[in-house]
Amino acid sequence: MMLDHPVSGDGITTEYVNRILEESGKDFHVSAVRVTSEKTYGQQMVSTAGRALIEVDYAPGAPAGLPTQLVVKLARGVDEIMAPFYRNEVAFYGRLRPELDLEVPQTLGGHFNPETKRFAILLEDLSVRGARFPNALVPVTLDEVRSILDSHAALHAQYWDSPRLKGDLDWIGTHTTGVIAEMQNIGATPFIQYEIDNQKFKTELVGALGSSGPELHAGMLALHRHHQTLPQTVLHGDSHIGNTYLTPQGKGGLLDWQLMVRGHHTHDVNYLITTALTIEQRRNHERELFAYYLDRLAAGGVTGLPAFEQSWLEFRRNLAWGLYYGWLTTPVLNYGWEINIVNHLRLYTAYQDHETGKLIKELM
Repeated sequence: MMLDHPVSGDGITTEYVNRILEESGKDFHVSAVRVTSEKTYGQQMVSTAGRALIEVDYAPGAPAGLPTQLVVKLARGVDEIMAPFYRNEVAFYGRLRPELDLEVPQTLGGHFNPETKRFAILLEDLSVRGARFPNALVPVTLDEVRSILDSHAALHAQYWDSPRLKGDLDWIGTHTTGVIAEMQNIGATPFIQYEIDNQKFKTELVGALGSSGPELHAGMLALHRHHQTLPQTVLHGDSHIGNTYLTPQGKGGLLDWQLMVRGHHTHDVNYLITTALTIEQRRNHERELFAYYLDRLAAGGVTGLPAFEQSWLEFRRNLAWGLYYGWLTTPVLNYGWEINIVNHLRLYTAYQDHETGKLIKELM
């Protein structure tokens, strides 16, 4: 029988955890599991998946040094919309994570059930390492942003224009092809329009741009088509500041890989910088931070980078995704009012500052 998954701490038993380990090809087991806390969808800071915190004891013969405190990432229910994203993240941790040498949570395994559309991933509890989890309400320093950019640059450099993207890694979708693209570009559109029509601050924001939901959507599609003609790499895909963490040693890590994709490098960098910094900080420091990131790409072995101003142009264009899909799509329920509104303000203001609407129209 195919392994199925709970949507809360109920059902996370010793037998269940061992099934995930077996499905993930592990040759060790746990002898006891204790659920210590959980957050399910509808509680603040739970966006697309729930989480249960568990403590485990390992059976004799398990490797030394395995984490005993784990986070079990779970589906938010029977959800056809989220199923491709759940499958994508399980694939990331199972197929790509083992070859990455950057700050990403350690995983003991994961599984996606295509029949019930539910999943689970066993991840180390980063709080044991003293990690901090920033968001749009928590100030971060420029050095902390640089440390997160280090991780993005390492990821992007590793797969920069690699022939593997059309070989053994072609299972990773792009912004124009694959089930993730289909859900974002088609399936999500009515939900975003619902948000624009029914959340008054979103109605006003889009109106202040002199735009509309359909126009923003068309611009995003034009952006994706354009970026498919430029050098590609593997992207985190959803790199707002709330999907990062910071270790006591000063390393910046990347969380929540549901939107992993092949695409243009500025997608990740723009979204991080714009959501991480206050409007004033971003205006004062975004160019230098972007230049720092490009230097890290070069240090990682990337050659033939475009001139700065050419890359900067694509950086400015990428605000179309962050504004439209990144946050207009996000219900207030996911993160609460303040985080939702602050991210919208930051993205909206940057969109205006960079004349992104004009730059996008040049592609249409």
